[in-house]
Amino acid sequence: MSRTIYCHYLKKDADGLDFQLYPGELGKRIFNEISKEAWAKWMKTQTMLINEHKLNMMNPEHRKQIENEMVKFLFEGQDITIAGYKPEN
Repeated sequence: MSRTIYCHYLKKDADGLDFQLYPGELGKRIFNEISKEAWAKWMKTQTMLINEHKLNMMNPEHRKQIENEMVKFLFEGQDITIAGYKPEN
């Protein structure tokens, strides 16, 4: 059974995540305030960031960089720009 939350990213009620996908307090906030749709958008953006910047998720600095970008994207409404990427029209 899906649960409905008010999605901070979409600014509307939407299906919430089925379980906490990220650890700690930030993970709890994501679970309570971010919808499945918004999380899917972040996952696509995160994949592009990792690939284009050649980030290594075993490197703590790179993980922190991704976490900072995630907070900006999901909670601060900032667009993530990736050098050389041109979105489809």
